[in-house]
Amino acid sequence: MKDFIIPDEVDFGTPEAHSAKMVNLTVDGFAVSVPAGTSVMRASVEAGIPIPKLCATDSVEAFGSCRLCLVEIEGRRGTPASCTTLVHEGMVVHTQTEKIKKLRRGVMELYISDHPLDCLTCAANGDCELQDMAGAVGLRDVRYGYEGENHVQVRQNGEVNPKFLPKDDSNPYFTYDPSKCIVCSRCVRACEEVQGTFALTIAGRGFDSRVNAGLAADNFLSSECVSCGACVQACPTATLQEKSMIEIGTPDRSVVTTCAYCGVGCSFKAEMRGDELVRMVPYKHGKANRGHSCVKGRFAYGYANHKDRILKPMIREDINDPWREVSWDEAIGFAANRMKNIQAEHGKTSIGGITSSRCTNEETYLVQKMIRAVFGNNNTDTCARVCHSPTGYGLKTAFGTSAGTQDFDSVEHTDVVIVIGANPTDGHPVFASRLKKRLRSGAKLIVIDPRRIDLVRTPHIAAAHHLPLRPGTNVAVLTSLAHVIVTEGLADEAFIRDRCDWDEYQAFAEFAADARHSPEATEMLTGVPATALRDAARLFAKGGNGAIYYGLGVTEHSQGSTTVMAIANLAMMTGNIGRKGVGVNPLRGQNNVQGSCDMGSFPHELPGYRHVSDDGARGIYEKLWGVAIDPEPGLRIPNMLDAAVSGTFKGIYIQGEDILQSDPDTKHVSAGLAAMDCVIVHDLFLNETAHYAHVFLPGSTFLEKNGTFTNAERRINMVRKVMQPINGYEDWEITQMLANAMGASWGYTHPSQIMDEIAATTPSFASVSYDLLEEKGSVQWPCNEAHPEGSPVMHIDGFVRGKGKFMMTEYVPTDEKTGPRFPLLLTTGRILSQYNVGAQTRRTQNTTWHKEDVLEIHPHDAEVRGVKDGDWVRLASRRGDTSLKARVSDRMAPGVVYTTFHHPETQANVITTEFSDWATNCPEYKVTAVQVSPSNGPTDWQEDYEARATLSRRILPAAE
Repeated sequence: MKDFIIPDEVDFGTPEAHSAKMVNLTVDGFAVSVPAGTSVMRASVEAGIPIPKLCATDSVEAFGSCRLCLVEIEGRRGTPASCTTLVHEGMVVHTQTEKIKKLRRGVMELYISDHPLDCLTCAANGDCELQDMAGAVGLRDVRYGYEGENHVQVRQNGEVNPKFLPKDDSNPYFTYDPSKCIVCSRCVRACEEVQGTFALTIAGRGFDSRVNAGLAADNFLSSECVSCGACVQACPTATLQEKSMIEIGTPDRSVVTTCAYCGVGCSFKAEMRGDELVRMVPYKHGKANRGHSCVKGRFAYGYANHKDRILKPMIREDINDPWREVSWDEAIGFAANRMKNIQAEHGKTSIGGITSSRCTNEETYLVQKMIRAVFGNNNTDTCARVCHSPTGYGLKTAFGTSAGTQDFDSVEHTDVVIVIGANPTDGHPVFASRLKKRLRSGAKLIVIDPRRIDLVRTPHIAAAHHLPLRPGTNVAVLTSLAHVIVTEGLADEAFIRDRCDWDEYQAFAEFAADARHSPEATEMLTGVPATALRDAARLFAKGGNGAIYYGLGVTEHSQGSTTVMAIANLAMMTGNIGRKGVGVNPLRGQNNVQGSCDMGSFPHELPGYRHVSDDGARGIYEKLWGVAIDPEPGLRIPNMLDAAVSGTFKGIYIQGEDILQSDPDTKHVSAGLAAMDCVIVHDLFLNETAHYAHVFLPGSTFLEKNGTFTNAERRINMVRKVMQPINGYEDWEITQMLANAMGASWGYTHPSQIMDEIAATTPSFASVSYDLLEEKGSVQWPCNEAHPEGSPVMHIDGFVRGKGKFMMTEYVPTDEKTGPRFPLLLTTGRILSQYNVGAQTRRTQNTTWHKEDVLEIHPHDAEVRGVKDGDWVRLASRRGDTSLKARVSDRMAPGVVYTTFHHPETQANVITTEFSDWATNCPEYKVTAVQVSPSNGPTDWQEDYEARATLSRRILPAAE
C-alpha cells in the first residue's frame, strides 16, 4: 500500500491575508515578505521561525489571550502578542530575547500549576500542544502546588473541591474534561467561526472561567452542539478528546483520502495505528472542506467493522431459501451462469445493471462497461435517476454541460444567495458552514422552501426572505421571479446579448411578462405573498453577485427538469454566470453521484454525456473494447421494474444501491424484483433489496480501496486505500471477475489503469491521471488540453453549447392531487446525523440523535386530528400506508407534513407516488397527497415486511 506523502501541515497561528500589497520585515535577522494584514506570528512562521502559542491557530481569527506568543519589536514599548500584531514595512522583530524567554516560562508555569500532571497516561500524550509548548519554552520546574484554589483535584483540604467538574462523557464520540482546560477559547471560536453553530461559550470570569456547552444544565449531548468535531480539532490539550484516541492510542501514520458520505467530498487524514483506524481528521489542504468536517465524515466510520457486515459471498436458488456461504469462485460462477442462461432464453436485453453513487469513478465506469460490452445492451442506470437526473437534463439544455458551474470557494465572493429545495445544514453541512460564514459577513439570503429550514433563522443569521411555497409549485415561483425582473427592467441586457441567444430571450421575456405569471396572479397557487416574492426578485437582480444553490427539493418533482431550466434562466437573465461568486450549483446528495453520471451510467449516455446514438462517440469505445455497442438507449430503473413485472426483464446486477428502500412506490419495486430470475446485490450489508436477491457479493468500504470520487463542484479527489479489504477484494475487482466469467478478458491490475482508459476516451477527463491528482491534490473537470489544471469556474468566456439557451417554463400542475380523503401534502428530506437510506449511519452511534424516522406535522393539523407530540400516527396515501411517531412542529406550513427515509422500519416510500419528472423519470418524492390519523403502532404491512426481512436474512454456515 502506498501512503500519500502528506505536505507539512504547518499551523501558521493566524489566517492567511489576501492583500496584493507586500510588506517587508525582519524576524530574528531574517528578511521576510508577506501580504499586508499578516500577523507577526504568521510572518515569523513563514520565515521558518515558529513562535510558541496556545490560543492561536490558523483556522480561527487571532485572540491574544494566552500571552505565550509575546515578542519584542524595535521602536515599540512592551512585549506585544505576535498573533494580534500586524506587520508593517521595515518592522524588526525579536522572538527569542532573554526577557521574552523568561516571560514565556512564567506564563507556562502558571498554566501547568492548574493542570493535571498525568502526561504519561493521558490520551493526548504525544499529541498535546501544552506538552509541546512546555518543552519549547524550556519549562523544567513548577514552583506552585495545588494547595490553593484549582480545577484539578476532586477534594481539597479534605472537602469537596467546588471548582472541580467531572468529565462529560455524554457525546458518543468525544469527551470533555474540564480539569484539563486552559480556557484558550479555541473550541469556542472554532464553533463560532468555522462551524457557525455558536453552541459553546466561556462562562464565568477570571479563575472561574470555563467552557460551557449550551445552558448551565446542558452537557455536550443535550446542547446545540452538532458534533462536527471542530472543537476537538482545535483543542490544544486533552480537554476535548476523541474516545477512539482514548481506547486505541496515538496514531503512528496517516493516509489522505476522501469522505464517502455527501457530495461535498471532504478530504480527511485517516490516522492509523498499525492497520486500525484511530480517527478521521479533516485535511487542512482539502480544497472542498478546507479543514472542516461534519459528524458523519469525522466520526461515523464504524460501520466498516460492524457485525452486520457480510464478508463472504452467498447464493441461493430461490428468494425464499436461506442464504448459503460459498467461495468467490462459486458465487461468481453461479451469477454468471444465471445471467447467461437468462439471455439465452429471453434475449440480450433481458438483463441490466445499476451503478453505485457510493463507489468510485473507476468502479462505476467498469459496471457500465460490463453492461454495454459484456451484457451487450444499454440497460444501465444509477441512483441519480431518483435524485439529480433533472440537473443533467436541465443544465445540459441551458448551458451545454450537466454539472454545477462553481467551486465551493466561490461562495466567499457572493453577495446574494438563493437556496431553493435544499437544506444545507443537514444535507451538506460543511458547505453550509462556509455559506453561513459568508452570510455573517454581510451577504443576503433568500430561502425558497416549504419548510422553515435552519438557515431561515440561526445564530447571527436571518434570511432576508423566506418564500414558503406550496410543494410542487417551484416552476410557478421561479417564473414569477423572472416576471418581476423582466417587467421592472432588471435583466442584464448586455450579458444576454453577448452570451445568450437574444431572440430566444425575447421570446422568453414575452412569456415571463404575461400577467398570469405575476406574483399577484400566482400567490393563491404558490402560497407565497406577492410582496415578498417581488422583494426577493429585486434583491437577487440588484444585489451584486448572485448565486443559486439547489437540492432535491428542485429535482424530485414532475417538473424537476423544468425547474432546473427555470433556475438557469434566472442566472442568465441577471448575468450571474461565468465568474466567482455567482452560478448555478446543484448540491449533490451522495459522494459520487456526479461521478456516476460522468462515467456513463445513464442508459442513453456514454461517459462524458455523449449520446449512444452518436456514431463518433460510440466508435471510440467499439474500437477500444472490440465489441459493437447498441445505438439505442436502454432501460431506466422504472422501465426495468415495469419490464420485470411484464416478464421481459429477468436479471439485474445492483452495485451499492438499495432500490427497495430508496426508490418510490415500494410495492411496485418489490413486485419487479420478485419477478426476476437473478438479482445480484453487491453491497456491504444485507440491505432491503437483498430480500429479493439470489446472489450476494460482499463489497468493500471507501477505506479499503483506491480510486477517485467526483463531488458536487466537479472536483476529482483521490480515494486511497487505508486498510486491506476485509471482504478480500476491492469492488472494481469483483466487477472484473463477473465480467470475465461472462466472457470478457479484462486484465486491470490497478484503478489507475481504469482512469487512464477514462481519460483516453472522455474529453472532459482527457488530462486526468493519478500522477496529476497526486501533484495537485485534486482537479475539477473539464481537465484537458484547454484546461490542463482543471476548471474551478465554468462558462467564463462562453457557454459550452455556444449561446446560453432560454427555455419556456410553463407551470404544469402535478397529477397528484389533495382531496377529502387525502387532504395533506407529504414532502421528504434528510437529517444531519443520517445519510441516504441509513445503511452506513444506522450502524454507527449517530443513531444517538436519530433513532427513527418521525413525521413533522403543524400544530393546527395535529390538533384537529387529536395528535400529540410523540404519538403513533398512521400515514396513508393512495399507494399504501405506514406508521411512525409524530413530531408537532411549526417548521411546516399548515397542510404540509414532512418525514425522512433513513430507517427501513418506516419504509416511507410505500407512500410515495409513481409520478415522475416528464423528461428523466426522476420520481416525484416531494409531493404526495396523504392523510394522518392516530395509530396504535406499526401497520399490518410493516409487520409483514419485517417478517419477510427476517426470513430473507437467514444464513446457513459454510459447508466444511
